[in-house]
Amino acid sequence: MYIRKVTHVNKKNHQEYHTYKLVESLHTERGPRQRTLLNLGADFAFPEEKWKDLANRIEGIITGQDPLFAYPEEIETLARSYARKVIRYQGEYVLKKGDALVAPPGVEKPDYHRVDINTLENEYPRPVGAEYVIHETIKELELDKKLTSLGFNKPALDTTMGVIAARLIAPSSERAAHTWLQTMTGIEDLLETDFSTLSQDRVYKVSDMLLRHKREIEEHLRMKECNLFNLEETIILYDLTNTFFEGSGKYNSKAHFGHSKEKRSDCPLVTLGLALDADGFPKKSDVFDGNVSEPATLRGMISALSSPDILRRPLIVVDAGIATEANLQWLREQQYGYIVVSRKKKTELPQGMEMVTVREDNQRLIRAVLINNQETMEIELYCHSTAKEAKEEGIRSRFEKRLEDELKRVQAGLEKRHGIKRYEKVVEKIGRLKERFKRVARRYEINVDRQEDTDRVTAITWERKEHDQQSGFYCLRSNQLDFKEQKLFDIFNMLTDIEGAFRSMKSELGLRPIYHQREERMDGHLFITVLAYHILHTIRLKLRKQGITFSWNTIRKGLSTHVRISTTIKRDDGKMIHIRKSSHSEHFHLRIYNALRLPNRAGKTIKTIL
Repeated sequence: MYIRKVTHVNKKNHQEYHTYKLVESLHTERGPRQRTLLNLGADFAFPEEKWKDLANRIEGIITGQDPLFAYPEEIETLARSYARKVIRYQGEYVLKKGDALVAPPGVEKPDYHRVDINTLENEYPRPVGAEYVIHETIKELELDKKLTSLGFNKPALDTTMGVIAARLIAPSSERAAHTWLQTMTGIEDLLETDFSTLSQDRVYKVSDMLLRHKREIEEHLRMKECNLFNLEETIILYDLTNTFFEGSGKYNSKAHFGHSKEKRSDCPLVTLGLALDADGFPKKSDVFDGNVSEPATLRGMISALSSPDILRRPLIVVDAGIATEANLQWLREQQYGYIVVSRKKKTELPQGMEMVTVREDNQRLIRAVLINNQETMEIELYCHSTAKEAKEEGIRSRFEKRLEDELKRVQAGLEKRHGIKRYEKVVEKIGRLKERFKRVARRYEINVDRQEDTDRVTAITWERKEHDQQSGFYCLRSNQLDFKEQKLFDIFNMLTDIEGAFRSMKSELGLRPIYHQREERMDGHLFITVLAYHILHTIRLKLRKQGITFSWNTIRKGLSTHVRISTTIKRDDGKMIHIRKSSHSEHFHLRIYNALRLPNRAGKTIKTIL
């Protein structure tokens, strides 16, 4: 083998340019001939004085010959990459995956060879199970076809599918996805591409391309999921979450300090708004400033989803943070139905009303009562949850203990030499404690005794007032006057689906933290996470219909043992047989594949004789 430099002339400007090819010499009936094994492209920049060593090492890898002396790392790495390409491109697909759900028996014809079993080697094992499921789900949603119609060429499409798979299997940054695609996955076998020369820049570019076509992609997935699962979109759940930056975020206009739902007040934040349907599929997403006013985001999101047909407008479900009176008035004007959490500071159960049980299990008992509010022309559902009561009481108990500990410290200071003893200072200290622990301070009667002549405090006493009965209550509001207790509660309870979606994005799909400093790259990172959630939820829903309720973490770990592997062995004529194929599917793999109605063989078997 050797590397040949070929000169070409551009037909338009008549300028010369060069390409490079890996060539081998053959003896034929008509004399010696040269055969091109691999086109190295026009940007092949390896030093010419090392071409011979590189070609020799490629030939040695292909023919299974170990070198007498180790080659430099740069030659060894490049030679292995090119050798894999030669084996792949010169091979034949001996088993092609057909359109049938299960590959028919007897597809592989007998192919006998005399071989030296002592030369058997296995190399390049790469997991392919979760990749296979993701790849087939993307094709089922026809996302690949949509991206192609939007102008994605084959390299961009392959990279996009690889980046989405990386977010589902090895969630992290786009930089980490680049490394994963090159060294840790067998998805390139499914895509019939080669990620060994994938640049980091291409990964970022597909993120930018996806973001440019965000509206069209989300609309395509929305329609495809509706058709696939017969979704009606009669209910829309809307909520927001925020995530934090690793870095200053100074180059991102959306990065602001705000109230972090993850208690990361030390980091700038951005906010993700997400609308789901009743089946948990994302309908629309948007990225807002980290300190955005949550109520201000509702109108734009709902308007983008609205139908001109008033009769088809969905029921809107939001939590108390978004349910301002102005937003509710707007929903009524636009003729939307709604169910929201009341923003009442204190929820009191109406007297003389009998409550009915709307949920009961091993963890909680929830009872509710429905009343008509004639002033607002709404119905209100007052609910009491034993789990919520226990949680609130637990929080109050912790704050009460902290308040009492602080009061004991102030009291102990009265006996210390340099402690606070002046009446004004002690009262000021207690006032600050009341402000700090205001959620429980109202439960205490605190008295400060002082000597009139010295203005010194002599004692501090406190007594806990009688326990109130408001723990565990909350109130729901709706303009759907014909709803009963159970229906109203069940629809509102769907809001936990969007909370679950946010948890999944953060824990399973690498939504947080954000390492990007530029706004468009940050937006792209979040959008890739949303796309990954579309794929994940499609997989989950199909498995759930077959009675499989494993977490995604369990599924991807279980499928990671299904691998692609290359096997090489030398024939008696000195030629090497190279076979690239998937391992046999094990019980767990088969259970997942069968539930998703996928063929049990991931990818094609490739045989090469060189």
